[in-house]
Amino acid sequence: MKQFANLLTLLFIILLSFWSIQQQLPTYKPDQNIAVSQFSTDRALEHVLAIAEEPHGVGQKAHQQVRDYIVQQLRNMNLDVNIQEGYNIGGFGNLSNVQNIVSRIPGTEKGKSLLLLSHYDSGLHSSYGASDAGSGVATILEGVRAFLAQGKQPKNDIIIVLSDAEEIGLNGAELFANKHPWAENLGLVLNFEARGSGGPSYMLLETNGGNKKLIQAFDQAQVPYPVSNSLLYSIYKSLPNDTDLTVFREQKDIDGFNFAFIDDHFDYHTALDNYERLDRNTLAHQGSYLMPLLQHFSQADLGELKAEKEHVYFNIPIAHFVHYPFDLIWIIYGFTLLLFIATLWYGFKKSLDLQWKNIGKGFIPFLVALVVNGLIGFYGPKLLLYLYPAYGDMLHGFPYNGHAYIFMFVFLSLAILFYTYKKFNPVPPANLMIAPLTIWLVLCALINIYLAGASFLIIPVFLMLIALGVIFRQEKPNVFLLLLLSLSAIFMIVPMIAMLPVGLGLKMMVLSTIFTTLCFGLLLPVVAYYRSKGLLSVVFLLLAVIFFFNAHNNSSFDKQTPKPSSLVYYIDTDTKEAYWASYDKVLIDWNKAFIRPEDSLLSKQRLMVSKYSKGFEWIQQADYKPIEAFELQKSQDTIIGNDRHLTICFSPKRAVDRLEVRTNDKIDSCSVNGIPLSKNYLQKRRNKLFTHFVSNNDATELYLRIPKDQKITLECNEASNDLLSNTLFSIPKRPKESIPLPFVLNDAIITKTTVQFE
Repeated sequence: MKQFANLLTLLFIILLSFWSIQQQLPTYKPDQNIAVSQFSTDRALEHVLAIAEEPHGVGQKAHQQVRDYIVQQLRNMNLDVNIQEGYNIGGFGNLSNVQNIVSRIPGTEKGKSLLLLSHYDSGLHSSYGASDAGSGVATILEGVRAFLAQGKQPKNDIIIVLSDAEEIGLNGAELFANKHPWAENLGLVLNFEARGSGGPSYMLLETNGGNKKLIQAFDQAQVPYPVSNSLLYSIYKSLPNDTDLTVFREQKDIDGFNFAFIDDHFDYHTALDNYERLDRNTLAHQGSYLMPLLQHFSQADLGELKAEKEHVYFNIPIAHFVHYPFDLIWIIYGFTLLLFIATLWYGFKKSLDLQWKNIGKGFIPFLVALVVNGLIGFYGPKLLLYLYPAYGDMLHGFPYNGHAYIFMFVFLSLAILFYTYKKFNPVPPANLMIAPLTIWLVLCALINIYLAGASFLIIPVFLMLIALGVIFRQEKPNVFLLLLLSLSAIFMIVPMIAMLPVGLGLKMMVLSTIFTTLCFGLLLPVVAYYRSKGLLSVVFLLLAVIFFFNAHNNSSFDKQTPKPSSLVYYIDTDTKEAYWASYDKVLIDWNKAFIRPEDSLLSKQRLMVSKYSKGFEWIQQADYKPIEAFELQKSQDTIIGNDRHLTICFSPKRAVDRLEVRTNDKIDSCSVNGIPLSKNYLQKRRNKLFTHFVSNNDATELYLRIPKDQKITLECNEASNDLLSNTLFSIPKRPKESIPLPFVLNDAIITKTTVQFE
């Protein structure tokens, strides 16, 4: 009977682990005919379909078509719509002519305004932008329509901004924040984003102060599927990732909420970011955030959301959304520590099994498993890159079969855990539980000091202590009661085990293997009593092997999982030499027709800035084609005092998508098309001066102020994304088993020209 109960608890642990992940999302059901006053995922999908017909990054033909579509949808709701247009250079030195879509639902009072925000430009070149951020635009369009259909007039103005040029440097958000009068009265931002095409949407706060009132308001809005915790909040604040919301927080001190999903990260910014691959459950999840928050914040006092104090918060089934003040962190910790000491004292007094010698032995399996699993998680992904070098061409760091690898590493970690604990079967179970409790208490103390947002992890430790007390008190404790006390460990930790490698890449698999080990330690009140640990070790090892072979069988590329590839033709107009180049670590037959690895000039050269500082892997000399670079005109070259003032204009002589200018020389002041580069940027930049993402083949006017006796050399790279369609070349279509490599300048013709001014 005991063995049957143990088997049941194991099955429950497995099922609850999967459920802890699945229950985070609503389940999509066709809802085209739902009441007009409610959010319809199907109606939102119609917008996604229209927006994601073609890639529509800044300067691309479909960019204007998408803008016109969105404007018409807002006007169909009887809203006034304006286009805010102007040049902006942003904090990354990227210039574009921004065209923001701006509208407003007037409120009945003169309080702070609520801003609904997403961006309508797609990733540059090949992304269809269905998820990033067509899903955000569609969520806002459908949410606003449903809100208006309810016939309620909000107290607060609701500002709608569907920004432009987010993908090149948050330019649209910056233009609105600093140039639009409506930005002066904003009280809160709700921003909808994506870095993948599925999975739960995470709520990520951005605030310059404490989060107390924001979290309280979020809780009051009664969002049905909240997915967030203050650990993610703490991690997000330390990462360099920015969204449009970041502009409002940094430059206008306006707080807000991001709602972003990251699963299927391999689709992000690729040609796979399309309508078909957007997870319908995920889109429904975005809508489930917007509607209650729109109802709540359209009526709330948005001028009262600032706070100095922080709250710890997390979501968990049944309890839903839990939060409490940071002030309680050490109080809870201290109470748990006292409970630990009291439980130990009680155990020594009541249990003949609890002995210091056995407690010491109990540290060995847990520490051995922690170290071994940590090493496997750290070096395992490096081994995979060695075995499958083409994974290196998936710059997201998460391959198509990445989920199988997560299962593989987790099951391998469990196999090692059960094996190490099998070796210590003679040690009474209660003695084995002291080690993870001790390590968790040390870890929680460090968390309280250095990563307070994760301090909620003390809760499963507290409940494990109660379980240990039950074991000391009852000769035959109820295993299902012990399982009940262990549920918080499953619900809090298992979703993070699954999520972290997806968002951060397989290189961070070490976090999953370590969290798996730590979670296992919290489940010892249940699993320590399993008699068949050796058998379970073999079972989980076999499962790990099965998932490895599953990943291996899906490691090749096909039409559903195409390999990213790249090809660039560039001309050095100074030397009159031309080259083929590729960023690929592993070439495919398509670009091998132009680059022979055995003849290539190996290089890490970067002609233009790329997101991951990615340089060319292969360069090979090519036939020179008569492709003209820009025409340069100098309209000013004057010395005033100790300064030289130089104004030059670059006029394209072919259809181009961007112009990037670099220099290592000192620049005291600079503006591009009348927009100045900040002093801070000029001081911190490396050799890049600016990049102009060109719309309508506009010219680029550059003004420089430099010391009067200084010579200046500019390296000017002009690029167009028309390599595959240019009539000067005969390049076959990319095979269906491949897609353009994202995050780099791809399928491009680049001219490099050096300009010197003595």
